[in-house]
Amino acid sequence: MKRIAALLLLIGLAGCTSVPEGVTPVTGFEADRYLGTWYEIARFDHSFEQGLSRVSATYSKRDDGGIKVLNKGYDAVSGGWAEAEGKAYFVGEETTGHLKVSFFGPFYASYVIAELDKDNYQYSLVTGPDRSYLWILARQPELSDEVRTHLIEKATSLGYATDSFIWVEHQ
Repeated sequence: MKRIAALLLLIGLAGCTSVPEGVTPVTGFEADRYLGTWYEIARFDHSFEQGLSRVSATYSKRDDGGIKVLNKGYDAVSGGWAEAEGKAYFVGEETTGHLKVSFFGPFYASYVIAELDKDNYQYSLVTGPDRSYLWILARQPELSDEVRTHLIEKATSLGYATDSFIWVEHQ
């Protein structure tokens, strides 16, 4: 019985770093170009970000070869900033935009870059292990209508319910 429980736990944990069916992580990814601050333009709602505005994520190198993740958002109810620090590591090749990220000890979840401005690294579309997670990120707090439309169309073509997006305030 213990072996079955351990096997089910391992299968469940492995699923957390999987790629949603039909989604292909970007290739030709350059982590050094991705480092720095990204602004959350839109997201699917989750309890860990509920009510936050002015959300950003800052990525930097870790000494162990991983990536430090610092997420920050303003909570108008408390009148203060909420921060979460995590770590990310590549699941496979470092030129593929598929990482696993952890904010809670040994538990990891997928960070899959499904679309990326490979010329200038100015916007990205990121998903988690399934279609209940989706973010539009950009280097600036606003995106042009053209890029926004492109990312919505990409997400829709991948099977995401883009009408569920919460558009993040940055004022």
